[in-house]
Amino acid sequence: MRRIPPLFRLAVLGSAATVLLTGCLGSSDSGGEQDTNRNADAKKVELVIGANAVKGGKNTAGAEFTETVLIPKFVEAQKAKGVDVTVKFQGDGSEDEVYKQKLALGLSNKTGPDLINVDGIWVGEFAQAGYLKPLTDTVGDAAKVDDWDGWKQIPDAVQQLGMFDGKRYGVPGGTDGRVLYFNKKLFAQAGLPADWQPKSWDEIIQAGQALKKLPGVKPIQINAGTAMGEATTMQGVLPLLVGTGATIHTDGKWLGDTPQLRQVLDFYKSIYGSGLGDPILQREAKGRDKSFAEFAANKIGILLEGDYFWRSVVEPKSGVAKMADRDTAVGYALIPASKPGAGVKGQDFVSMSGGGAVAINPNTKFPQQAWELLQFMNSAEMVKAGLNGAAKITQRTDVNAEVLSGDPMLNFVATKVLPITQYRPGLAEYPQVSAALQQATADVIGGKPTEAAAKGYQTAVVAAAGSKDKVTSN
Repeated sequence: MRRIPPLFRLAVLGSAATVLLTGCLGSSDSGGEQDTNRNADAKKVELVIGANAVKGGKNTAGAEFTETVLIPKFVEAQKAKGVDVTVKFQGDGSEDEVYKQKLALGLSNKTGPDLINVDGIWVGEFAQAGYLKPLTDTVGDAAKVDDWDGWKQIPDAVQQLGMFDGKRYGVPGGTDGRVLYFNKKLFAQAGLPADWQPKSWDEIIQAGQALKKLPGVKPIQINAGTAMGEATTMQGVLPLLVGTGATIHTDGKWLGDTPQLRQVLDFYKSIYGSGLGDPILQREAKGRDKSFAEFAANKIGILLEGDYFWRSVVEPKSGVAKMADRDTAVGYALIPASKPGAGVKGQDFVSMSGGGAVAINPNTKFPQQAWELLQFMNSAEMVKAGLNGAAKITQRTDVNAEVLSGDPMLNFVATKVLPITQYRPGLAEYPQVSAALQQATADVIGGKPTEAAAKGYQTAVVAAAGSKDKVTSN
């Protein structure tokens, strides 16, 4: 029997998911294996695009683009081919977990939108439950899928957003990347270079020690503890972990109490146990927001964050912690491996990224036309149009080269970070494993020995995985 992930115990949803059970014109109720070429020659086609976006509400720009630009353009293109296509947008504005469970309920009942927007960390979970199938299975022709010219514009690392077990389940959308930010003004005062690029963790510590001599300055801020939630995992533990050569999930096993995990925890201890970081900040409910404000006020020297920090936090005009001199005062560098060559895949530098993908509902009545729509929405023309003039990192290198040319930092992420980045595993147990990582960092910054924190983490991961056999430790 297939394993149904615990998050998909759907009885709790009640009538909240009715929209996904009844709102799709392009779904099929037939069971078992389906003809992948069904309705391939249809001259009248109905498709539905589903996303957690709604006009005037959550992700409003995406909803407006889909309804007013993408759909009309696709309908026009199909009309030129002699095909009468009706495409509807099925928007939602729920919390992410509620939306996720609505999707799961629809898919488990073989209904739902023909094209589905999913978070990258849901792909594996949906695939394991049998709710999504590889694109080659749904479209029915591996060459047709693999020969799409768009794949050449999407870096291999970014393609992982829509993949599970080496198979493509969807086309990734925009993504991001993590870097080390540093305050150039503080660096100058501490005698550090304006073009700083550390090549090891030791060099980060050395810079922190120089910054520590400046009064009122917190040298290093790397998210830790449970109060910062997933920000601790994505802007702290995981980028450091891949810098040791390990990933959180490999060959079907979760990483447990290993030398690599202890190396990460030791690094946290070297920062927060020696006065290079502020452990109190890590325990505050608004600690991350406070770290943003302190960096903008020239009180934090080094900060590990995503490109969101550059374009939305310290953005000079509309950022939540505006820095009028951002472009000259804020430096950025690649995150080094613990030492040169020690990173995952033997890399010198590493990063972590997030994002989503669009998948095809395997129950669609129109798999061939759904694949055409999926390709169309990820064409250079549509990806660029969806930005509406904004500078934001997309999945396509050709679009990035054009739209990011005026923003050196975002171009740096697109060209230097994305080719070396990693993604979180899309598995049901991940949220519990992430919470265990957060607790382990909380333990070490709170004064616990590394070994004790690592053992506590091991216990929590075994519980999340359900068996010691599913956890690596040594």
